[in-house]
Amino acid sequence: MNNALDHLPEILLLGPGPSSTAPEVYQALSRPTLGHLDPTFIGIMDETKKLIQQVARTANAVTFPVSGTGSAGMETGFVNFIEPGDSVLILQNGVFGTRMKDVAQRLGGQVDSVDFEWGTPVIVSAVKEALEKKKYDLVAVVHAETSTGVANPVSEIAPLVKAAGALLLVDGVTSLGGMPVTLDAWGADIFYSGTQKCLACPPGLAPFSASEAAVARLKARKTKVPNWYLDLSMIVNYWEGAKRAYHHTAPINMIYGLYAALLRVVTEGLESTHARHTAAHEQLVAGLQKMGLQMLVQPGSRLPMLNAVVVPDGVDEAAVRSRLLTEHHIEIGAGLGPLAGKIWRIGLMGYNARPDVVDRVLGALKSVL
Repeated sequence: MNNALDHLPEILLLGPGPSSTAPEVYQALSRPTLGHLDPTFIGIMDETKKLIQQVARTANAVTFPVSGTGSAGMETGFVNFIEPGDSVLILQNGVFGTRMKDVAQRLGGQVDSVDFEWGTPVIVSAVKEALEKKKYDLVAVVHAETSTGVANPVSEIAPLVKAAGALLLVDGVTSLGGMPVTLDAWGADIFYSGTQKCLACPPGLAPFSASEAAVARLKARKTKVPNWYLDLSMIVNYWEGAKRAYHHTAPINMIYGLYAALLRVVTEGLESTHARHTAAHEQLVAGLQKMGLQMLVQPGSRLPMLNAVVVPDGVDEAAVRSRLLTEHHIEIGAGLGPLAGKIWRIGLMGYNARPDVVDRVLGALKSVL
C-alpha cells in the first residue's frame, strides 16, 4: 500500500496561517515522547510557561498552553469567565470578533457589539461611549484581526475597560511573536494566542494567560464552568504546584515544539523579532506598490505579519492564488465575509518574515499577474 505521506509537496505557507514551521521546531517535534507526568517533561512544561510569560510580557501565574488550536484558546477565555446573564461587549471589525460574539452568546451572555467597517481599526472614542452607557462584566477585542490585516489599539482601549470595572479579553492569535504584546502593561485580564502564526510552530496549542483579577472572577463563579476539558480551575492543577494532578493527556511533542519555537523568539530577542516582521512587511508593501497594487488598510493600522492586498479590477483572484500554488508552490489567502473576492491575504509570519521569502512571493506574483 502506498504511503500518502511520501508525496507531500513542500509549500511556502504565506497565507493567514498556518505559517511555515521553523527547522528547530521540526527537530523538537521528533524528540522521544515522554509520559505527561514524567519529571523531565514537567520540567519542560515549567520552562515553556516561563517562555510564554517572557514573550507575552506578563507575570501572570496562570500562564500555559491550552491543548488545542487558537479557537480552543478563545473558548477557554470565554467559557471560564462568562456566566449566564453576564454583560459582554465585543469590539467587532472582522471574522474573529464575529466568532467571539457567537461564543459568548452560546454561553448565555447578554452580548452587545460595537461594529466597525472591516479594514478599519476599532475607534477608541466609540468604545468610551459604549462603556459610559452600560456596565459590562467583560469586554473583548482582537489585537491583530487576521481577516483584514488591521491592528487594533489595545493599549488605548485597555485603560477605558479597566476604569469601567470590566475584565479585558484580548485575542492575540496572530500578534504574539510578531509585534509587541505587553499584557501587564496593558492590564489585559485574559489572553490567548496560537502556535501556527508568528511562533512558526504547527497548529495545536494556544498560549493562554489570565490575571489575578480574572482568576478571582473564576473562583467566585456561581455556576460550574460548563466545559470540562477547558475548565481552568482543574487544568491549573496540572500546570502548577509541586504535585501535578492529572487532568488530560497533554500533547507532549507539540509542547516540545512550542518550547523550541518560544526559545527561538527569546534567543533572537523580542525587539529584533518584531523589527524583522516590520522590515519584511515594509519590503513587501514597497514591492507591491511598484507593481501598482494597493493595500486595504491605511499605514497606521496595518499589521506587519498579515498583509491585505486589494485585488485589481478585472483580475480573477482565485485563479491567481491557484497559479501561485501550482506553479510556484506558494499559498496565499483569500478574503472572507464582505472582503471575499476583494483581497488577497499575504502572511509574513515567524520563519517566513525574511527578505528572500518576500522576494520570492513578489517575483511569483509579478509572473502570474
